[in-house]
Amino acid sequence: MPQRSCAIGEGLAILQAGLRTVAPAEISTAARDVINVKRLSKQYGGGAEPILALKDIDFAIPEGEFLSIVGPSGCGKSTLLKILAGLMPASGGEALLNGTPIGGPRRDIGVVFQSPVLFPWRSVLNNVLLPADVQRLGRTVMEKRAYDLLRLVHLNGFERRYPWELSGGMQQRVALVRALIHDPALLLMDEPFGALDAMTREQMNVELQRLWMERKKTVVFITHSTAEAVFLGDRVMVMTPRPGQVGDIFRVDLPRPRGLEVMNTEKFGGYVRRIREVLNAGGGLE
Repeated sequence: MPQRSCAIGEGLAILQAGLRTVAPAEISTAARDVINVKRLSKQYGGGAEPILALKDIDFAIPEGEFLSIVGPSGCGKSTLLKILAGLMPASGGEALLNGTPIGGPRRDIGVVFQSPVLFPWRSVLNNVLLPADVQRLGRTVMEKRAYDLLRLVHLNGFERRYPWELSGGMQQRVALVRALIHDPALLLMDEPFGALDAMTREQMNVELQRLWMERKKTVVFITHSTAEAVFLGDRVMVMTPRPGQVGDIFRVDLPRPRGLEVMNTEKFGGYVRRIREVLNAGGGLE
């Protein structure tokens, strides 16, 4: 229950970010990449025994790229995502979104957590429209967008249903649509399918790829699964055990759309082995 309450609190912080949006003049039009992370570090606590969660993280993400981040438990994956979401300050270095430092939750960032964090008293449609309501974006226009997005994820006809009437996979689709409703520049996903059974998870991977190809959002996708990282990513970033660093980052040269059968190919297996070699070298393979 505390973990769910924390996720709800973080979700509300993101939704309320629309009231503190970044002025267009603050955004550098010269920035080539949507995300630039430079020598980013995060330390918890002080005194004689501080915990260094992240150390000298460097990477950039061009517009429209799908970046998968994989690593062992405790390596700082979720900490990195929270810094990118503006939910947590870095201890050193910087993270830029379209050339502007990420100093707090922003309207142009969407987040999907491992738990869907849906409000049980709101229908599917009203859960999707929550960011629009909080940010006062205009109900009529946003409602049309909500119907269009729900149709894209095959939830048309479920608009008036409530979360308790949906399967886990359907609930996570609602959370995904809610994160996209305000058309963010960046979509952050923190192990969104980790709690699903294997078959549903594979189906959601295919659905997410299809939606991403349709919308071409810039995506940062956190996962524990080596296969999921390769299947979804344009590139894969492998993190080392704590303090989390970039152990490897490579491009996945597999054509899209990718069907599940690609997981049986030698090329796919080679990418998975590359990830495991990095994790083994750091003692982080689970």
